[in-house]
Amino acid sequence: MHIEPVDHAPRQAFPRAILRQRWEDLTFLHWAVAPEVVAPLLPAGTRPDTVDGVSFVGLIGFRMVGLGFGRGPGVPYFGTFAETNVRLYSVDDTGRRAVVFRSLDASRLVPVLVARVTLRLPYLWSSMRLDRDGDRRDYRCRRRWPGPAGATSRMVVRVGERIDEPSPLEHFVTARWGLHTRAHGRTLHLPNWHPRWPLHRAELLHLDDELVTAAGLPAPVGPPVSVLYSPGVGVRFGPPVALRRPG
Repeated sequence: MHIEPVDHAPRQAFPRAILRQRWEDLTFLHWAVAPEVVAPLLPAGTRPDTVDGVSFVGLIGFRMVGLGFGRGPGVPYFGTFAETNVRLYSVDDTGRRAVVFRSLDASRLVPVLVARVTLRLPYLWSSMRLDRDGDRRDYRCRRRWPGPAGATSRMVVRVGERIDEPSPLEHFVTARWGLHTRAHGRTLHLPNWHPRWPLHRAELLHLDDELVTAAGLPAPVGPPVSVLYSPGVGVRFGPPVALRRPG
């Protein structure tokens, strides 16, 4: 089976966008994980994507800005919120690389409910804040609903220099052009597109996280193998496509 290359700036692969948004002030933390550990957590028809036989779990904090439908404007108030997600890396039987979200904590309840009903994405309502102080970014999260209620996360980073040419690993964990999710009895691929990431090195100053283990994953051992920051990009999502069964 041919697996699509890790392309840092592909052309938009869908004719129309069903969702538009902007992701800002993103911090990416990643730890290596054995593929056999995460394989049972992925939707049917997908398997862990790997680099040199290793897969990864990501903890990503950011601000969602101006979420809107189609060509319309961003939804006032409800379209802008803080988010922290736990994600894995997948490839399907057609060779499409994507992410699989194990949890997406967000500070607006209405988008949480809509995403859970329509695409069965594991969004959760949380109290969240993102504080900026010069080159420091401080992300805080406390889960409200559904559960486990009270799960918390705090990560603090210092933003460093711009990365002119990201490494293969840095491309692998950021250059993702879709997500896989299980919804209404089918595994779906939801494509997205955005310009090439402007990435920076970052220094992890503090981490106290319960979201990774709350997502059904082992507690990370040791410091993350990758710490990155991006000021953000504008993003478009295309219509979801159901995976076909082999044969």
